[in-house]
Amino acid sequence: MALIVQKFGGTSVGSVERIQAVAERVYKTVKAGNSIVVVVSAMGKTTDGLVKLATEISPNPNRREMDMLLSTGEQVTIALLSMALQELGQPAISMTGAQVGIVTEAEHSRARILHIETTRLNRHINEGKVVVVAGFQGISSAGEMEITTLGRGGSDTSAVAIAAALKANFCEIYTDVPGILTTDPRLVAEAQLMDAITCDEMLELASLGAKVLHPRAVEIARNYGVPLVVRSSWTDQPGTWVTSAKPQGRSLINLEIARPVDAVEFDTNQAKVALLRVPDKPGVAARLFGEISRQKVDVDLIIQSVHEGNSNDIAFTVTTPILKRAEAVATAIAPALRSQSHPKSDEAEVMIENNIAKVSIAGAGMIGRPGVAAKMFATLAEAGVNIQMISTSEVKVSCVVDASECDRAVLALRSAFEIEAGEEGTRGQGGQGRQGRIIEQTSPLSSPSPLSPLSSSSPPVRGVALDLNQARLAIRQLPDRPGMAAKLFGLLAQHNISVDMIIQSQRCRVINGVPRRDIAFTVSRIDGENAREMLTQVAAELGWGEVVLDSAIAKVSIVGAGMVGQPGIAAKMFEALAQQQINIQMIATSEIKISCVVAQEQGVKALQAIHAAFELAGSEKFVVPA
Repeated sequence: MALIVQKFGGTSVGSVERIQAVAERVYKTVKAGNSIVVVVSAMGKTTDGLVKLATEISPNPNRREMDMLLSTGEQVTIALLSMALQELGQPAISMTGAQVGIVTEAEHSRARILHIETTRLNRHINEGKVVVVAGFQGISSAGEMEITTLGRGGSDTSAVAIAAALKANFCEIYTDVPGILTTDPRLVAEAQLMDAITCDEMLELASLGAKVLHPRAVEIARNYGVPLVVRSSWTDQPGTWVTSAKPQGRSLINLEIARPVDAVEFDTNQAKVALLRVPDKPGVAARLFGEISRQKVDVDLIIQSVHEGNSNDIAFTVTTPILKRAEAVATAIAPALRSQSHPKSDEAEVMIENNIAKVSIAGAGMIGRPGVAAKMFATLAEAGVNIQMISTSEVKVSCVVDASECDRAVLALRSAFEIEAGEEGTRGQGGQGRQGRIIEQTSPLSSPSPLSPLSSSSPPVRGVALDLNQARLAIRQLPDRPGMAAKLFGLLAQHNISVDMIIQSQRCRVINGVPRRDIAFTVSRIDGENAREMLTQVAAELGWGEVVLDSAIAKVSIVGAGMVGQPGIAAKMFEALAQQQINIQMIATSEIKISCVVAQEQGVKALQAIHAAFELAGSEKFVVPA
């Protein structure tokens, strides 16, 4: 007999008929010999209706009162579903988040779960009842015992957290699509259903706007090894399994606010190639990385910063043994790019640096926590380490630094993030560098995940995502010295503004004896204007130039664990955009993700072109129910 947590979203319980259908599905699962906990959202558009009521009363409603109001939506659903199960002869009991014992931070509208009291849950389960739990909500741990909500996607978070706390055999997320698709079926009807995807890949896709699972839910599944499956509410199709590696043994206390970083990684086997002042026009990146791919040069990080005038900079890192080959490719292609540049003084230039290292922090706990990257930058600044390149993803922040500063950087980051384990590393190729991963030492969980890893035949790109809700900020002429990134992103963290892509320009100018570079980053569009105003106010004090905001952007990304060691993947993506005459404004990469910023009006076309280029379309067309 298995213990299963099932979660049904608002569409799945949007009417009495649908609630009765959910009850039938739950009842069938119980009759197969399983114990069930059901987590539900508010019916259909109930939450939207409650928000509308609140705004009719107040244009800026109090967050505490909003939590009090919005938490009622789920309470309607749990009572009705419990009644429907009882009508089928199945003992059931409905429970709010407070009654379950979902204890959270005292942060209204965006609380994180601290722990879950499972005594009452287990008692009802042992009595043979289906426990129907209100998702999206909890109760603060302070003496006031305030009702709190978890923010967007909170019911997913509730379900996976309960599964972790109960050590459930698995958690099923029921939704209005048959599983996890290669892209949004509303934009590409031929999006293909995946049988399985890794937690790391799903974290990236969820954070890029794939709404089928919330990143916080995936983060908990990854951290606690909760087997997770996404299925359709309307069919019996097997859905998509979200797989995770053998989990680290984490305490269930401070469930969502425990250590955000669980590893410090480093690689001194790195070199950097930068092309400065290349034309800012469609096809340039495709031409460069197409040739790199043909020469079998495997690239690690790729960054392209914001344009300056009619030109841009592109930089990438490679392993030291293939630096000469990479340099030869860049040098050979530079004249072709130069011929399109305007003044002779502005010719494209190849810059090589081979005494560099990459240091990274990794951990699913950094999602949505703006202070983590800021803490990394501040730690490096305090250690006197200057940052040459920055690349970010949802589960990793990487910085390129001088090789001579690598050990100092790693020791400082280990101390700052309390990573005390021994080093697990290997020598770089030819003994020219060191690679290592310093991880938090923990004991394995008692019940390992039954899921097997993805097949080695899985395609290198698993999914394509489009985010139309971002804005880009560029700061001109930031002083190039230790501590500037820490100050900048520390300020944003203090204002609770999360940053996504961060790109530091490779072009350096010396002004009044001070070397300066531009830096650009993306934030949520709703935070864009506030961030611009705040950074403009401190620009003169901190010595940087103009702060420029662009809200008319889109970010299109490819994700896939199989792209590691595949030099042609980036070139294929860039070529797909070039064929549609879509100019790439920024590029940022991690090991399993490549993101490009393009003009907002070209976002959907970019997504469709890339999805087609990687042949991700299936034979079936999916229609999302209204």
